[in-house]
Amino acid sequence: MIVEDNEGLRLDSYLSEKLDLSRSKVQKLIKDEKVLVNGKKVNSSYSVKLDDEIIVNDELDYEIKVDPEDIPLNIIYEDDDLLIINKESGMVVHPAPGHYTGTLVNALLYRYKELAGDKFRPGIVHRLDKDTSGLMLVAKNEFTLEKLSEMISTKSVERKYIALVDGVIKNDSGEIDAPIGRDRNNRQKMAVTDVNGKNAITHFKVLDRFNNHTLIECILDTGRTHQIRVHMAYIGYPVSNDPLYGRGKADEYGQLLHSYSIKLKHPRTGKELSYEIDLPEEFKNRLEKIKNGE
Repeated sequence: MIVEDNEGLRLDSYLSEKLDLSRSKVQKLIKDEKVLVNGKKVNSSYSVKLDDEIIVNDELDYEIKVDPEDIPLNIIYEDDDLLIINKESGMVVHPAPGHYTGTLVNALLYRYKELAGDKFRPGIVHRLDKDTSGLMLVAKNEFTLEKLSEMISTKSVERKYIALVDGVIKNDSGEIDAPIGRDRNNRQKMAVTDVNGKNAITHFKVLDRFNNHTLIECILDTGRTHQIRVHMAYIGYPVSNDPLYGRGKADEYGQLLHSYSIKLKHPRTGKELSYEIDLPEEFKNRLEKIKNGE
């Protein structure tokens, strides 16, 4: 890989982020001389520079096995090509450091033995954050994986979200056009930034207002990591109960953000698929308490 961003970051931190591996595992790879920078051995503390060429032994994570697990799934639609799943809040979509079990992928592998795609993300064409609930597409074969990925990149899949945000938004609708990139001060977060930020556009519409909250619908022109959460926090209305970008301490349920609607033309037949799903009970209960001024 060629370094294009994050100049000055430690090598172990840089590779941990780029390869989705734990920092300790990356440090072991460096210690075992399986990482070369510009053809030379370096230490974990090496600061990466723009245009550095980093070569990593390609056999780095194959000992980690993703096992099928009998985890209940709420399947809204299914045919031979694809699934539409209602993901519950708290479920991680695919295995990553710290989450190798209990993910959506573990559940999918239990039901479908030959999903196409990367071994850690089979069938996954887009994702929802761990605590974001709602509708997700899953591809069941290579043809559908390729077609759905293309449709998402060309905005041919319409996804709508409902979010409860802190504060009362005065405008009835709005567009947030602000680039998003990795937060340089906190590697777990994203931020609006001109430094290595990627184009990101979020449209929102106010559905209801309360004493100190606003219920909104969001539609994305782009699909950046944490996009709605970052953009709403950026304009001063963070998603309620958001542990990363919110105001104050969040409880274990996490951000009140729900992917409630999905519409697309079937990648093989061209038939229109359109589904909406109600808010989770936990979300509705929080909303009811706020409406009652609790």
